Amino acid sequence: MAETEISFSLHGNFNSSDRKFPEGNYTARISEKKIIIENDTDEIITSAKAEIRPESDTCSFELKNVTIGINFHWEQKENQRFRGGLRLVEEEGKIQCINIVPLEEYLKSVISSEMSAHASSEFLKAHAVISRSWLLFQIGKSKKPKNRKTAFQTRTETENEVTRWYGREDHPGFDVCADDHCQRYHGITKIITEKAVTAVNRTSGEILVSDGRICDTRFSKCCGGITENFENVWEPVPHSYLSKVVDSETGVTPYNDLRKEDQAEKWIKSQPPAFCNTSDIKILSQVLPDSDQATTDFFRWKVEYSQQQLSEIIKKRSGSDFGEIIKMETVERGHSGRIVKLKITGTKKSLTIGKELEIRKWLSESHLYSSAFVIDHQDLKEGIPQKFVLTGAGWGHGVGLCQIGAAVMGENGYSYRQILEHYFKGTEIVNWYD
Repeated sequence: MAETEISFSLHGNFNSSDRKFPEGNYTARISEKKIIIENDTDEIITSAKAEIRPESDTCSFELKNVTIGINFHWEQKENQRFRGGLRLVEEEGKIQCINIVPLEEYLKSVISSEMSAHASSEFLKAHAVISRSWLLFQIGKSKKPKNRKTAFQTRTETENEVTRWYGREDHPGFDVCADDHCQRYHGITKIITEKAVTAVNRTSGEILVSDGRICDTRFSKCCGGITENFENVWEPVPHSYLSKVVDSETGVTPYNDLRKEDQAEKWIKSQPPAFCNTSDIKILSQVLPDSDQATTDFFRWKVEYSQQQLSEIIKKRSGSDFGEIIKMETVERGHSGRIVKLKITGTKKSLTIGKELEIRKWLSESHLYSSAFVIDHQDLKEGIPQKFVLTGAGWGHGVGLCQIGAAVMGENGYSYRQILEHYFKGTEIVNWYD
C-alpha cells in the first residue's frame, strides 16, 4: 500500500524507539519528505521512516482502504487488519506501508487469503508448504549478488517484437508484496477458522526441495487441464519440478503436444477430464474467496470482441495504434497450449508480443483469464474481421500447483503429500527448521 495519506487504527498499544502509540485512530501524511503521524490530540513528526511495534501478540493494526486485485477484474478496496509491526516509509512522495511479521504467522493469512479458510485440511496443508517454500526461495534469491552472466532482462523490445515477463523479486524495500503479484496476504481479517492455523502449525517448517535446493513453488487458480513449463512464463531457466503435468488421475491425454496449433485448438475446444474441471459449488467455494466467486467459467471460457472494441483495447493497453486489426496468430505455444508469443497484424502496424501475461494484458481491459486460447476471425469485410472470438482454457499462468485441481484432490481423499507429488515431480518435503 502506497498513498499520499494513510489512515489506520491501533488495537492495543504500540511503541516506537522513543515514544508510545496508544490504541486509537491515526493518519499519516508527507510533509517535506518527512512522515507526520496524527491522532485526535497529537502530531508526531518523524523522519522519512517510522516504525512502531506492538506491546503484545494480541495487538493489531488496521489499514483503511487497501486496494486488492490491482489491475485485475476483481480490483476493490477493503480494510485489512494485521498483527506484527508497522513500518511507514516515504517513497517518491507517498507513504509505503510495510508489515513486519513472523513467517509462520504470515502463512496463516496467506492460505486464508489465497483461498477460503474453509478449504479441505489437506489442500490447506499443501498450500502452506508451497507458500512457505516460495517465500524462502524469493528471499534467498533477493540476497544473492547479481551476476551479469546469469541475469536476464525482463523486457526486450525491437522494431518487430516486444517480450516481457513480470518477476516477483522486484521489491527492494521489502521481501514480498501483499497482492496477486506475489502471494495474497490480506491480514488476520481472513483467518476465520482454526483449520488454516492448524494447517500451518502441522506443516511448520516444511518446504519442497529439489537437488538439495529450495523450490520456486509457483501456483495459479486453474491450469485448464495441463500445467505449463516455468521457462515459457518467466525467465528462460527450466526447472524440472515446474514442467508439464497432466492434471488428471490417469496423467494421460490424447493430445501429446499442445505446442502444435491443431492439437491446441482441439484441446482448448474440448472438455477433457481433469481435477480442475469441476462445477462443484462446495469445492469452488472452498477455493475461491468472496472476491473471486463471481468467476465461474475458468476451466473453459469465451470472450467476444467487435473490431472497434479490440482495436481500441489494444491501442489503450499497448500504447500503440495498430489501426484496424487484420489478424492475430500464434507464433509459439507452451506445453499447456498457452501462447508464449502472439503476432498482431493491423492496418497500421504489426508486432509480435510475449510472454503470457503481456498477451493477457494487451487483449483485455484488465486481464484475460489465461493465454491458452484460440482465435476465430469472423465476419470479414474486405479482408478485415468485424468480430473476434477468443476461446480459452484455465485461469492464470498455469505453472506449478493448480489451486482448483488441488482442492478437488483434497476433497477426494488425497493427502497433502500426494497433492505435492502430483504437481511438483521429483521433489521431496524436508523441514527447513531442523
